Amino acid sequence: MNPTTIAHHSKSLAAIRELVAQQIHGKDEVIDLALICLVAKGHLLIEDIPGVGKSTLARALALAIGGSFSRIQFTSDLLPADLLGVNIWRASREQFEFRPGPIFANLVLADEVNRAPPRTQSALLEAMAEGQVSIDGTSHPLPQPFIVIATQNPEEHHGTYPLPESQRDRFLLRLSMGYANAEVEAALLARGGVEPPARASDAELPDPDQLGELQAAAARVHLHPDLAHYAQRLVQTTRDAAEIRLGVSTRGALAWVAAARARALMSGRAQVTIDDLQDLAVPALAHRLVPAQAGSGDQVALAQELTRELVASVPVPV
Repeated sequence: MNPTTIAHHSKSLAAIRELVAQQIHGKDEVIDLALICLVAKGHLLIEDIPGVGKSTLARALALAIGGSFSRIQFTSDLLPADLLGVNIWRASREQFEFRPGPIFANLVLADEVNRAPPRTQSALLEAMAEGQVSIDGTSHPLPQPFIVIATQNPEEHHGTYPLPESQRDRFLLRLSMGYANAEVEAALLARGGVEPPARASDAELPDPDQLGELQAAAARVHLHPDLAHYAQRLVQTTRDAAEIRLGVSTRGALAWVAAARARALMSGRAQVTIDDLQDLAVPALAHRLVPAQAGSGDQVALAQELTRELVASVPVPV
């Protein structure tokens, strides 16, 4: 890609970021990671306590790309049909008619995803993996782009089901938002909540179709062979380490590199750097690891710490 094209795409992404930042204050890293997920055609897992702005982030992203938005509250009695949709018999036409469920949107917020039973989680997994759903033997394509932002309560909370490894592997990044800092929280209290964003008329914000162009551009960002070998060595280290029972899959490695390409494009660069890979290692890889010391302490923190140690141990290309 030529520098003019890179600059144009970077400007478009900066406009999206600015709009999202109107509603999510003091969380620059969270916004950047969410946008990376969007551009890399990935799904985002946010693990945190309720009430810290996860839904607000998802709505702001949907508005920024001009796409449709759907929020699904996952509960213990949520059925796959509640998520995907159903076929309804129309007597006047003497045929079944498909009524799509809330999964049919450009950006879907799966709120408290680990409160739903495994069967419903499996239905969501097919949608995330295949970009389609199957109802009574018929496949229905989902709108494109299609992004799932799932929120997850900590496993020690009442009424949660642990996400299986195969489902966690479908999320490109995992992050935690945390509480707002004191100044931001005080400002929210003074205003009485989050103000609706003002969409600038001259902002070059993409619609869902134009987002596909950004995603295609990110896929073309150059990755030097030396960095590809570095990424493979790090991934292999997760599989060989005695402290890790289950390492990063090939799918996980591809997702990590895709995120690095998206980060480079956001920064106005036509090639990936070592910093892109290293800075994204924890959000892209840690949730795919299963530590050997299962059940001992905070597994999320342990997996993150193991990832940091492995990043520090693998030599970088010179």
